[in-house]
Amino acid sequence: MNIPKDFETLFAWLLPFGTFLIVLGAGFLLRALVFMRLTRWAQNTKSNLDDIIIGAIKGPFIIWFVMLGIYFALRFPILPEHFINIADKLLLVLGLLSVTLVLANIASGLITHYSDKWDLPGASLIRTISILIIFIIGILAVALALQDTLSNLFAGFHIVTNRIVRVGDYIKLDTGEEGYVIDVNWRTTKVKMLSNNIVLIPNSKLTQANVTNFHLPDKDLAVLVNLGVHYNSDLNKVEKVTCEVAKEVMKTVTGGIPEFDPFIRYNAFGDSSINFTVILHGKEYVDQYLIKHEFIKRLQQRYAKEGIVIPYPIRAINYTQEGSPPAPSKIEGPK
Repeated sequence: MNIPKDFETLFAWLLPFGTFLIVLGAGFLLRALVFMRLTRWAQNTKSNLDDIIIGAIKGPFIIWFVMLGIYFALRFPILPEHFINIADKLLLVLGLLSVTLVLANIASGLITHYSDKWDLPGASLIRTISILIIFIIGILAVALALQDTLSNLFAGFHIVTNRIVRVGDYIKLDTGEEGYVIDVNWRTTKVKMLSNNIVLIPNSKLTQANVTNFHLPDKDLAVLVNLGVHYNSDLNKVEKVTCEVAKEVMKTVTGGIPEFDPFIRYNAFGDSSINFTVILHGKEYVDQYLIKHEFIKRLQQRYAKEGIVIPYPIRAINYTQEGSPPAPSKIEGPK
């Protein structure tokens, strides 16, 4: 039997709602039974302490079952995960505040009871200070429970207001993650990597990390290509030919900056080549890959045409240096 899709959706929503109503109904029933018995028991005692405790718990009791019903209703997968995480945090806060309220009511009732019994001076001030201390402790407990959430929230606010990272920027962290920022919310910063994967970075971690923003202060960047040519090369010709190819790449390859005039800088006598760096320019970070790709292809073809040699890495061993004995002319096998 095929069940209509609309019915499945309706059932998926009714199930958590029904769970909530069942738990809430159980809470009302349990509240009526438990507190009826507790009230009868308290009437048979001489002390007023039990009346104070029962009165303090009776109010928040049904609130606890409302929270319990919401908690069980959220266990069904109909709601998105981020919504469930937020709801769980709110339930935790509400639970801590309700316990704080119960303790404050008990403390207030006890102080009032003993002040009337013993005629204590300044009872009102003592009660106020006690309630204030309890609420301060409760607020601290809430702050500790929400430490990660609050740190990410304030870090996200800092990121947005100071424009350290903006949506659309290409960033790289010192831990290796890099990509385009696609969202900054109250908890995380979403980064889309070039592999098309999404990385969620907690805002607090982002503000503590060393971050390179390739879109600040400008998007364009230098594209460096390291090369080497044979020691017998005419370096003036190498410079002229290399710059001609680089200029062509700047004008014809997507992401290149046509008005930029590429240049090279010789920088080292290598083991097998004279080394230099070619400096090109791209409009933004990811353009460098296509620019390097096309430049290397075209330069290799042009060097082959011009007779410019890019040598293989080699190591020459000089046997006559430092008084070393000459190398044998041939190797004789065993006689």
